[in-house]
Amino acid sequence: QVQLVESGGGLVQPGGSLTLSCVVSGKFSGPYTMVWHRQAPGKLRDWIALIHHGGGTNYLVSVRGRFTIAKDNSKNTFYLQMNNLKPEDTAVYYCNLRPVNGDYWGQGTQVTVSS
Repeated sequence: QVQLVESGGGLVQPGGSLTLSCVVSGKFSGPYTMVWHRQAPGKLRDWIALIHHGGGTNYLVSVRGRFTIAKDNSKNTFYLQMNNLKPEDTAVYYCNLRPVNGDYWGQGTQVTVSS
């Protein structure tokens, strides 16, 4: 069974940085896409960054240039590096693995940007 465990959230001041990690365990087959989502209080969950198994990436416009998605295949770990954080980045962040035959989610990690 595939499991995703996130870590790295916390409280950070505006302009600060955080790196979220998502460790994947279990076996899955075929090509995949890893997506980072976030859900702010009272708002719908939005995707913000994704990476394909081949390495291609895409970002929501509001985070492009500030956030970077990456992967370390040797550690089965995906990362979301977040720089120049803003109060509007406050949300619960989720990683979501989408192989050919599956859709797996992490438990979420809280990111709070506040002075």
